Amino acid sequence: MWIEKLSNRIDAVKYLKALGVDGGGVQILASKARGHLFYIRDLHVGAANILKQDALSVGADLAVPRGTVTASSSRVDAILIATQRQLAELSRKELSQPFGLKELAKELALHAKGHIPGPTQIMGIVNANDDSFFAGSRFTGSAAVEAIERLIEEGADIIDVGAVSSRPGSAPVSEDEELERLRPIVDAIYEQRLYEKARFSVDTYMPKVTEYALRHGFDIINDITGLANDAVCRLCGEFDATAVLMHMQGTPQTMQADPHYENLFGEVTAFFEARLEKAERYGVKEVILDVGIGFGKSLDHNLRLIAHMEHFLKLGRPLLIGASRKSMIDKIIPTPTPERLPGTLVLHLKGVEHGAEIVRCHDVKAHRQALSVAEALAGV
Repeated sequence: MWIEKLSNRIDAVKYLKALGVDGGGVQILASKARGHLFYIRDLHVGAANILKQDALSVGADLAVPRGTVTASSSRVDAILIATQRQLAELSRKELSQPFGLKELAKELALHAKGHIPGPTQIMGIVNANDDSFFAGSRFTGSAAVEAIERLIEEGADIIDVGAVSSRPGSAPVSEDEELERLRPIVDAIYEQRLYEKARFSVDTYMPKVTEYALRHGFDIINDITGLANDAVCRLCGEFDATAVLMHMQGTPQTMQADPHYENLFGEVTAFFEARLEKAERYGVKEVILDVGIGFGKSLDHNLRLIAHMEHFLKLGRPLLIGASRKSMIDKIIPTPTPERLPGTLVLHLKGVEHGAEIVRCHDVKAHRQALSVAEALAGV
């Protein structure tokens, strides 16, 4: 007899099928292999005691502070530990319980049914302005078209073209100037039918730019304001475009002036929920969520959002991560922008591990290699 300990990050379905498990049992057993941890804050102590017993009854568990059984405090924090299957059972069980557990049940149900990430896609970056924080992403005229063709050859699924820097403290640009910067590149993409080789995204929150791009082969709007402008939202609906909703606290000019959150995950989630409701009202069907790494976030905020990104899968939409060469790397270990590729790869691979489906990056070739190796490991 030989025993091998398997990682809980493996493709359990693949192993179970190879083992010869009955078809109906594969999904049941796979759901037991996937574990979840939930940190529940400010829980009524009565709810904590009920949830503890109910969790144990389905094979899960709830970690609670000493004194919870005797209700020495009226409110407590707790950590719920459950598999996918136990989570679904527990969410049904709590619907009949008091002390706010009905609301908890609804939340757990969302996580139990959350979006399942598909194959990872790479979004390559092309900037048509001269003040983006990474000089290697800046191109104009024919050089931009050459860069796009190279990124497609290197494995980019999506090309994100922008003409205005959104780095901290960047100067705003008029809508007309932004369009003039982009027009030659958009026209070349359209005339050369490059949109048949990859999807094209425009990084903008301006209506004129949005409409021009959507009329010329683009089908994704990457909006750092999260569809704040009604006209942009309307255009996404009219053209059946995909919208990338990004969270940002403040503006590019103010966002890094001591960003603060009372409840980081709660506030980002509430923002997404409100903007998803708006997108639905305007007929926007396809939405991607971007937590906005570096946009009104401290280093701690950024690290937490990446490490626990799967929290947002409950919203039922694909997630995008964009940490490419950002200053958070320099805050961890002092590194100039041109030398931040290793740190970028670690951040993006961790983001994919925790639910990101789209990686927005400057270095497509390096990411294609890293992601291919990671996928090979996951498929062992």
